Amino acid sequence: MSKKINPFKSVRVKLFLTLSLIIIGIIIFLVLVNNFVFGQFYLYSKQTALKSVYETVNNYYNNGEIGDLSNELERIAVKNNFDILIRDDQNVNVYTSNKDFFSTFGQMNEMTSRFNTGDGEIIEENKDFVISRIKDTKNGLTYILLAATLDNGYLLYIRIPINSIQESVKISNNFLYLMAGFAILIAAVIVSYVTRKFTDPILELNSIAKKMSNLDFSHKYRTTDTDDEINNLGKSINLMSDKLEKTIKQLRETNIELEKDIEEKSKLDEMRKSFISDVSHELKTPIALIQGYSEGLLENVNSDEESRKFYAEVILDETNKMDRLVKQLLELMKLEYGKREFNDTEFNIVEVEKEVIRKSKVMLEEEKVEIEFNTPEEIEVIADDFYIEQVVTNYMTNAIKHVEEVNGKKLIKIENIVDIEKNKVRVKVFNTGKQIPEEHLNRIWNRFYKIDASRNRNNGGTGIGLAFVKAIMNNYKNDYGVVNKEDGVEFYFELELKI
Repeated sequence: MSKKINPFKSVRVKLFLTLSLIIIGIIIFLVLVNNFVFGQFYLYSKQTALKSVYETVNNYYNNGEIGDLSNELERIAVKNNFDILIRDDQNVNVYTSNKDFFSTFGQMNEMTSRFNTGDGEIIEENKDFVISRIKDTKNGLTYILLAATLDNGYLLYIRIPINSIQESVKISNNFLYLMAGFAILIAAVIVSYVTRKFTDPILELNSIAKKMSNLDFSHKYRTTDTDDEINNLGKSINLMSDKLEKTIKQLRETNIELEKDIEEKSKLDEMRKSFISDVSHELKTPIALIQGYSEGLLENVNSDEESRKFYAEVILDETNKMDRLVKQLLELMKLEYGKREFNDTEFNIVEVEKEVIRKSKVMLEEEKVEIEFNTPEEIEVIADDFYIEQVVTNYMTNAIKHVEEVNGKKLIKIENIVDIEKNKVRVKVFNTGKQIPEEHLNRIWNRFYKIDASRNRNNGGTGIGLAFVKAIMNNYKNDYGVVNKEDGVEFYFELELKI
């Protein structure tokens, strides 16, 4: 049985009551502020203005600038509703902004007597001036009066009526009461418009339901402690969403496991097909050579011992090449299909480069190649040093095979560029010689790709050195590549620096 919704918990009713209470609270707050704060603030600001006028008049006399004083005092009196009177030490009026200044207070002696006897409420007093609240019995008005003695001995009197602020507070309060009534009436009218915003949760629930129909359970309705219709519906949808998500998740996990098994089998099949295809293609030449020389031995094409020894050496050499090729292909396949785990350690890449140069010394001397190796003594990186040494070796071997004389010398240059911001080091291997045609720059990283097919076999290469580099760098997700330079070619790759 469905739970009956309390009418007082209806969204529309709650919204109307909430808005009405807020408006009434704001009005009450403003009335209190008007009564207790606004009047005090007004008096404080006027006291400050009185003291400012006193300082202005005193400074004018002290500086001897009395020519402009009358105009300045008239401006101040009009702007602030002040009455200002200045008398000299002989009780003669020097300046007055209102000729009836003292007529409402009585004679000067009477007012002076009031200050001396303490008649009136003193607000602020010091050695220079006295600020008091004075009520005139003749007209019934209350004033704030500043009486001061200037530095030159003149007397200064400034007054301002305060009845106006009390009247302003009263008018303001009446206006607020009126506005409160209007605001509540207006709230009753606009509440129908405002309640439209409460349709947003319903639209949200509809959107969540549509996503659930598409097996998307990422969105949940934000429930509250209230007991209205929308909140109860949201709780029910969230509960249903959680149960469906849990069930679908279990199905997905099972499906993912099946897909992984299928993908793994597919990769293995692709790896086998690729391996068989590559081996079949690359072993044709050495098998043909072995077959030809073997037949020659069997048929005694050359009967002398030296010739037979040469045939046997060719057969052994081709057999070793076949063995090396098959092993390299197997290793390359494991790298390309993610079947090889790296043993990452911290090591000095400069030492690895020095070791590769040392091992290549014989080939460098044979080709009469000059090595340029200017780099810091220590650059610590993180990677598998065994495979990184293979990368450097493949770049070096490739450079030696293709180095040519430019400007009277053959040059191979190894350079390390450290990028602190990227936390990388870029290793560059440059050799003088011919540039690589643009159409070959991306293809040279493929297995067995040869720009000059006649060179590879004579130089003893397998054609998969750069493919090794590509596979190793892709596993580390590091950048690598080749760039044509003005007088040669530069290969590069990047490694993570030790933090």
